[in-house]
Amino acid sequence: MRGADTEAASRRARRERPASRAAARGGARTGRALWLIAAGLLLTACHGRSLSTPPPDPGPMDREEYVIGVTDVLAINVWKNPDVSLAVPVRSDGKISVPLLDDVQAEGLTPQELKEVLTRELAEYIAAPDVTVVVSEMNSRYVSVVGEVTRNARIPLSNEMRVLEAIALVGGFGTFADKSDVRVVRRQRDGSEAEYLFDYHAYIKGKAPGTNIVLQPGDTIIVPD
Repeated sequence: MRGADTEAASRRARRERPASRAAARGGARTGRALWLIAAGLLLTACHGRSLSTPPPDPGPMDREEYVIGVTDVLAINVWKNPDVSLAVPVRSDGKISVPLLDDVQAEGLTPQELKEVLTRELAEYIAAPDVTVVVSEMNSRYVSVVGEVTRNARIPLSNEMRVLEAIALVGGFGTFADKSDVRVVRRQRDGSEAEYLFDYHAYIKGKAPGTNIVLQPGDTIIVPD
C-alpha cells in the first residue's frame, strides 16, 4: 500500500513540475510586458512635450548640495562615543535609527543639516557631541534607461554621467533603435517636465555639440524604435 502511495505522489510531482515552470515563465513574461508597456507610455508622452534647449554643463559653483534619500547608507561618527557611532541605511519612511535617539528624519536633509539635528538631539545625553555624517552609499540617486536598448534598467548615479555613458552601461542601443531621436526627460522643481533631444548620429559627426548632457538624479533616457 505504501508503495502505491509513493508512486502516486511521484506522478503528481511530475505533473506539477511542468506547471510550476510554466507559471515561472509566465511571470517573467508578465514582468517584461509591464516594463515594455511603461516604456511605451513614456515614448508616447514624448510626442506631447516640446523640446527644450540642452542645459549647459554645471560648473563647480552650480552643483547643489547632496540631499539624503531613501536607501542611502550613512556613516555617523560621534567622536569618542563608539556606542553611538554606526553605519545605517535610510529606511523607506525616510528615517534612520540612532542609539539614544530612536528614529530620526534623514530623507530630504543634507549631511550638514542632519549633523546639526543629531548634534542638537545628542546634546541631551552627551556633553558637546562632535558629530560627523558621511553618505557612504548613494543608492537613492539613479537614472532610468528605457526603450530600444539591450537592457532596460536603473543606473546608480554616484558620479557625473552623460547620456552616451548611461546607454553604454545598459549594453548599448538595440538593433532597431532610432538613434537620431533619443530623448532625456527631466522633472523640474515646479513639477513640470523638460525634454531634451539627443541625436547620436549628429553628435558623433560633431554637428550637435552640447547635447550629450550631464544627467541629473531622476532623469529618464528614452530610446525609441
